[in-house]
Amino acid sequence: MKSIKRAVGFLGLCSALLLSACNGDDSPKQTEQSQVKLQPIVIQGALPVESERMASKLDNVSVEMIGEWKFWKGTYKGYPMIISKTRMGMSNSAAATALAIQRYQPIAIINQGTSGGHDPALNVFDIVLGKFTTNIGAFKTPKKPIGDGSNALEWNEAFDVLPDDEADPEPIAIRKFEADPELLIAAYKAKPNYSKGKVVEGTIGSADVWNNELDRIDLLRKTYGTSVEEMEAASVAQVAHQFNVPFIGIRILSNNITNNGAYNPATGEACQDYVLDVAEQFMKAKSEIK
Repeated sequence: MKSIKRAVGFLGLCSALLLSACNGDDSPKQTEQSQVKLQPIVIQGALPVESERMASKLDNVSVEMIGEWKFWKGTYKGYPMIISKTRMGMSNSAAATALAIQRYQPIAIINQGTSGGHDPALNVFDIVLGKFTTNIGAFKTPKKPIGDGSNALEWNEAFDVLPDDEADPEPIAIRKFEADPELLIAAYKAKPNYSKGKVVEGTIGSADVWNNELDRIDLLRKTYGTSVEEMEAASVAQVAHQFNVPFIGIRILSNNITNNGAYNPATGEACQDYVLDVAEQFMKAKSEIK
């Protein structure tokens, strides 16, 4: 009698385990539920050519306007995502970032888009993962009297707009915002899927300036170690840093004046496709942790 009871109990246990396996954590329904429970990741692009392709790939999309800043809210492969059109420039992107953080409480922020090359070894369609992002438009010029003119090649004292000591009237220092390690890992996971150019680590330089003087570009590269320049990422990194939100800048070369790389508008879409892959890899890792 005991052996029969044991057999029945064993069969019951097997049935329970089988049912549990059929309804386990790997089922599509439960996986999707765990994905949706994550806070959204925000992906930014300044212009339509840097944002609308990503927005078109979202499911369950709703559009929100906050002032003149546009946000697409939806999911991508089950993961919650916000596509943010920040508009051009440091002030616009900083404001869009603060709004996104306050409204959506994102798990992370990726600032991406096109850029101009500073490194002659990089070509159009190459992608720079911003191991560091820095403001190349904040600097102190040397003192010169009337009549001595102005020389941009002497503007090499970087000004730290986020000093540790706010009592310092002249915080002369280069501040570089380092990429979040987990976002950088996700970017490397997506790297094998990108075939239109190289994917390399580098430093992204930002300012409300479009540099076309090769000597000035060379000075910026020597002073800041810049790979590319653009007009948004450093201000986004600065705001994200103050809110303690993980951040990475990712920029594709749309042109490179240092080696005569001509502008190609298709680079904007190529970067968006790559960054969606990065976001998916990051959210997947976060989902597995949860």
